Amino acid sequence: MVKTLYVGNLSWSINDQELASVFEAHAPVISARVITERESGRSKGFGFVEVEDNDAPKVIKEMNGFSLGGRSLMVNEARPKGKAEGA
Repeated sequence: MVKTLYVGNLSWSINDQELASVFEAHAPVISARVITERESGRSKGFGFVEVEDNDAPKVIKEMNGFSLGGRSLMVNEARPKGKAEGA
């Protein structure tokens, strides 16, 4: 199974490849994408990284608070789109 991780507080200059390579140091990355604004293509400052289920807790522990581009990353398990907290 695949686990999607939310990665917040990204530097505006980070791209998909850079995001993937930083996480690759801790576990194999299935996919990584930085979310951008449709019109400008500018990063929204967050993204998603997909890793294997069993790697997710280790990656969250090691990458949450990790300094990247002078910013402290916020990493946690992504919630399914449209699901409210506690739903």
